[in-house]
Amino acid sequence: MSITLQRTLRLYSKTASRSSLPANGTVPSCLTALRSFSSSRSTREEDLSDVKVTDRMSLKGRNVFVTGGGRGIGFAICKAIAQLGGNVAVIDALPEPVEEFHTLEKKYGTKAFYQTADVTKEDSLGTAFKDAENELGEFHGCVPAAGIALDKPLADHKWDESLRVLMVNTMGTFWTVKLMADHMAKHRQGGSIVMIASIAAQGNKIPEQNLAIYNMSKAAVKGLVGPLAVEVSESGIRVNSISPGVIRSPMTKALETDFPKLQQMFENAAPAGRIGVPEDLTPAIMYLLSDAASFTTGADLLISGGFHAGVRPSWMHRAMPQ
Repeated sequence: MSITLQRTLRLYSKTASRSSLPANGTVPSCLTALRSFSSSRSTREEDLSDVKVTDRMSLKGRNVFVTGGGRGIGFAICKAIAQLGGNVAVIDALPEPVEEFHTLEKKYGTKAFYQTADVTKEDSLGTAFKDAENELGEFHGCVPAAGIALDKPLADHKWDESLRVLMVNTMGTFWTVKLMADHMAKHRQGGSIVMIASIAAQGNKIPEQNLAIYNMSKAAVKGLVGPLAVEVSESGIRVNSISPGVIRSPMTKALETDFPKLQQMFENAAPAGRIGVPEDLTPAIMYLLSDAASFTTGADLLISGGFHAGVRPSWMHRAMPQ
């Protein structure tokens, strides 16, 4: 019996009279629940001192559902899952994923399922999720990575394009999480959900960029983490997110040709001294998906090269007028 439970029982015995017990002498339900928790917890708190970190990071035999996994960061996530032995089911708006996606099964000996779907439409998302479930079976992890950005001044925003950002980034994430949480609760094996927020979710204004509606959508994703982590915890589901900085991907490719000054800032201003790449994010996501993060839930990990904290002094001296 745990120390906490022993203290609780002693406290109860001192403060409660026998007359307060049920006539049949049964232990009150709260104490029954405490005993149940104590006994079940002992099975979860294994001695991990001799378990290799690499073993705890393994996804061998796990099935992970990824939205937006057809290219860019989403595909990098899929590839990392396969490298750790996991099977992946991907839905994306693209008719076809990047060519390398089709090599994952042979290269890593895992399953890789792909289907075109729209995360902003309930029927499309629900049907694709069901098809993925039929293909792989029970899911143990989920990464809703589908996302789009809109860079323009507030005065120039149009209703439809603003709504599209919110539908993809926020509702697409929320509804994917709902489907997965229902699925995991039904199977009673727990699982891990890792959402993609952003440095933009911290409420920062990046110079030379106007991302108000994108910031809003990603702040909503970050805001989901804590409440959902608590709400679904009884089903053994962990919920976390990462907040990337500027990552080289198809979404940021236009910086190179259309916004050279902004590109130069991102390449030099962050304390890390460079723009990030998808492979900077995948280790953290794999950690959160794996048993290595079994005590991590309700957290947001900033992976921005330090840009959220400030800019390099050498860059400030060079950028500020003399």
